Amino acid sequence: MAGVTSRLALDRSQTLAFRRRVGALDERLPSGPDGLRRAAWAGLSDSMPRAALLSINARVEGTTPWAWEDPSLVQLWGPRFSAYVVAAADRAVFTLGRLPDDPAGLRRAVSAADRLEAFLSGRRLPYGEAGRGIGVDPNSLRYGAPTGRILIRWDGNRQPIVWSVPAPEVDARDARLELARRYLRVFGPGTPAAFAAWAGVRPRHALRVFEALAPSLMPVRTPVGDGWILGDDEAAFRELPAPPAPARLLPSGDAYFLLQGADRAILVPDPALQRELWTPRVWPGAVVVAGEVVGTWRRADARLTIQPSRRLSAVECTALEAEASALPLPGLDGAISVSWAANR
Repeated sequence: MAGVTSRLALDRSQTLAFRRRVGALDERLPSGPDGLRRAAWAGLSDSMPRAALLSINARVEGTTPWAWEDPSLVQLWGPRFSAYVVAAADRAVFTLGRLPDDPAGLRRAVSAADRLEAFLSGRRLPYGEAGRGIGVDPNSLRYGAPTGRILIRWDGNRQPIVWSVPAPEVDARDARLELARRYLRVFGPGTPAAFAAWAGVRPRHALRVFEALAPSLMPVRTPVGDGWILGDDEAAFRELPAPPAPARLLPSGDAYFLLQGADRAILVPDPALQRELWTPRVWPGAVVVAGEVVGTWRRADARLTIQPSRRLSAVECTALEAEASALPLPGLDGAISVSWAANR
């Protein structure tokens, strides 16, 4: 990775246009397994109840309240041991891709998976009950997730149900490289440090992965510093931007704004809006109008509150209200209603 002397310059508009295009935020994908897999290309964070469902809805046509349970998808503890929904075909990427490559970390992961499998003996149990039965802190069961042998089901109301599955028949090194490619495809330009923070792996682990990918990477310069993209994506970064969608309501933890550090300034240059979007505790959702984040939103049952960071036009408000009314949330007490908080 050393010795780079020439870097492609990418401005903010090119970066955001690329991310919206690969993230299917300009135009929704057709429904079905292919659309769901592309929507989940970097995984769908589901640590907030039904966040993955709302991320799917922002990207796939005709999303139903049960889309997250489609047979083509699985739920697991993914990056940073958070609940994720991913394509079943990509289970190895989001598990073995994070498998520790140091002996102590690997032993801990395999031991956790082994003990859970032996205790469950084919059963599915709440993870609290499973942990107590084994005699460990239930949260420690997450250490076994990178083996690819643990799946979960969490509907947002109760404890996750856990069960054991056979390990994916994929080489862990191949999975690590693919996880980094997914990161660069969806979050690029990127760096080893940012990849480590997103994936929840050690910085030296991330650096080795980037070094292995070096022949396929292109160095770039962005308004917030140097980074890397996949060489195959150069043409897409240079393309003219597609017309952005009129409005999208992205849930807490959505991949489009699952950013850290200086990367946040590319998406949201306004420091005040940065503080409102990336709070120290639970993040709100992001309000996107014509490709720009223009505020935050929160929901309490069927009442959705939008707090814009600037004055919105009547057309923009109508587009956001249409998005809100179409959110495919189950079990609401009536139709979704929208209220508007005062501009800051």
